[in-house]
Amino acid sequence: MRDDVEEFAALLRRLKDRTDRSYGSLARRLNMNASTLHRYCAGEAVPQDFAPVERLAAFCEATPEERLELHRLWLLAVAARQRVRTAGSAAVPGRAPAPARAPAPARARDTDGELVEESSSAEQARDDPDPDESASSPAPRPWYRRRRVLTSTAVACVLLATLRSTFALSDDRSAEADASRAASPRTTAPGAPHSSAKPSATASPSPSPSRSSASPSPRQKTTAPSATGSGPTSAAKPTTGLPLVWSADSLVWDKGCDHDYVIDKPPAQVPPPPVEQDAGAWAATQDAVHGRQTKVQISVQGRSSTAVVLEALHVRIVSRGNPAAGIAYAMGQGCGGDITPRRFTVNLDADRPIAGPKDGADSEHTIPAVHLPYRVSAEDPEVLLVDATTQTYDARWYLELDWSSQGRTGTIRIDDHGRPFHTTSTKGMPHYWYGTNDAGERAWVPYDS
Repeated sequence: MRDDVEEFAALLRRLKDRTDRSYGSLARRLNMNASTLHRYCAGEAVPQDFAPVERLAAFCEATPEERLELHRLWLLAVAARQRVRTAGSAAVPGRAPAPARAPAPARARDTDGELVEESSSAEQARDDPDPDESASSPAPRPWYRRRRVLTSTAVACVLLATLRSTFALSDDRSAEADASRAASPRTTAPGAPHSSAKPSATASPSPSPSRSSASPSPRQKTTAPSATGSGPTSAAKPTTGLPLVWSADSLVWDKGCDHDYVIDKPPAQVPPPPVEQDAGAWAATQDAVHGRQTKVQISVQGRSSTAVVLEALHVRIVSRGNPAAGIAYAMGQGCGGDITPRRFTVNLDADRPIAGPKDGADSEHTIPAVHLPYRVSAEDPEVLLVDATTQTYDARWYLELDWSSQGRTGTIRIDDHGRPFHTTSTKGMPHYWYGTNDAGERAWVPYDS
């Protein structure tokens, strides 16, 4: 595990050394914390998303080959760090071992979305198993028995593949015969939601993003409904037949430190604000709703070097009503930064909301916006940031991303863990921030006090 993480960190250090900048100076240019960047380069942590790594590579003028190698090492490092957590979960008494899978969301992230390495004594014991337990484990099977099992497994796989191909051919011929007998061809309206994925109006935001789980047919345009997950991840298991992988995270704060939540509780019953990486659990326990603004970060990448074109991004309104009852609680006292990221802005109050591309900027240069159509592949991932706001309504909504590749087309539904995103206006609400009250205690304090 350490070898994979150290190789990734070593390449980050080589890129950083090209700039002749300190960690603090480079972190400001990348819109990151200096301590976070240092942990990445020291191999003490691995970023949850590839976006900060991509920004570092671009700033350091990495070659296409270096970017490809950087992405490969990042995937290995994320997988290695996740294996530690999977092994730790399996060692807990009375808990069934979790099934092995591709790198999944970590339980803790820092403000830049990093995977933080577990370091408690109990967790260290998981990484270093008891030698007595190792000694009591059953001896491995003899080589001739393993060969017999492997041979039987290979034969079974060949038989299953043959049967699957036969059934697929039969289904294709049956579908063609049915199409030729039909009075008119069946079509699916572009951008229409999948018939089995009706949005649900659930008030509380989920701490987990959604993930694609459907395979588009090459004969017609389809919509892939989202499936449940346990958190944001850029290393999601590819969906069969889909030429791209993607992830979405709606727990994004303005510059990583400022956001409003609407909670229908008095200040005395609301706990202190969390840091950004703990916002999901905090908001869920408080039945909190995004106040005025919801930011959704979408990471998209092709499964191979074959180009996938992102054709269009649509906004779908599920419902709009009067603002939710409650009080607006600010997570921070405002913060600044050298970088305004490029993004898509959405006005949820408009009759027909659209996702409009907007340029970003740093202290010296303009960061050009992403204009669709836009091409991605395994070597060229992209991160799309959607900034949706409302001043009037309590709005529930989701996104649809149209794609095309090699004559195939499809639509991915992007929502909040299988439910619509939920954003409510804070106009006219009491507004509190966490500070020092008149008694000198840390508490929720009205903004006008």
